[in-house]
Amino acid sequence: MLWIKALHIIFVTSWFAGLFYLPRLFVNHAMVTDNDTSERLKLMEAKLYRFMLPLAVLALVFGLWLWLGYGITGKWMHPKLTFVAILIGYHWYCGKLLNDFKQNKNQRSHVWYRWFNEVPVIVLAIVVILVVVKPF
Repeated sequence: MLWIKALHIIFVTSWFAGLFYLPRLFVNHAMVTDNDTSERLKLMEAKLYRFMLPLAVLALVFGLWLWLGYGITGKWMHPKLTFVAILIGYHWYCGKLLNDFKQNKNQRSHVWYRWFNEVPVIVLAIVVILVVVKPF
């Protein structure tokens, strides 16, 4: 099971790298005015998002495997799974924002994206505390 735990941590970390970087690309994209830079950012965003999906799926698969293998219980697991669901929704919403940029329909400012970029940081901190400290 230690191999499964290691793989879960690797894929969660990799997925989070994308969750941190994609909104940062959105910040830059919301600030550009020339078409060449916009097209380059669209390509970068699309490639990153496409790469993030298998990372997310593998993180979830190995997490479920751990849950079933260890029979992990405790009141801390319910909020942790809620925050995992929030991350899945965040990932999905990033895809919607990506499509808005792709179709030149973005209506949000770079400042909004800067705040949006903080969501996975906050969720990560909460989940790590729930998993390591198990406060309840």
